[in-house]
Amino acid sequence: MAKKKYDCLECPAYCCSYAHIPVTDKDITRLAKYFDVSWEKARKKFIKKGDDESPLVLRHQEDEHFDTICQFIDLETRNCTIYEARPEICRTFPTQNRCGYYDFLMFEREVQDDDEWIATTS
Repeated sequence: MAKKKYDCLECPAYCCSYAHIPVTDKDITRLAKYFDVSWEKARKKFIKKGDDESPLVLRHQEDEHFDTICQFIDLETRNCTIYEARPEICRTFPTQNRCGYYDFLMFEREVQDDDEWIATTS
């Protein structure tokens, strides 16, 4: 695989704002263990019903930049608060060596002459 051409630590967690961040039973088990709660409690507290393609998804919280974002994003640091226990999809995303949002973000930061600019897509 080619070298990654993005740095997630410079991003405001755009991929975490996707409406449906799918989870599996294994992901729920990982969250339950991480929070030391039962599988059922983890399922009820952290997961909601998605759609036919992604029947179980992570719950969201309000976000000033993207309307809503994964409940596990620290809104100040924009970092994942459950990094060690994050779902499989988060562990493997993005699967390409480029991230389109990152390219857009870096372009906008250069144009705005602001290294902290948060580019939105809406």
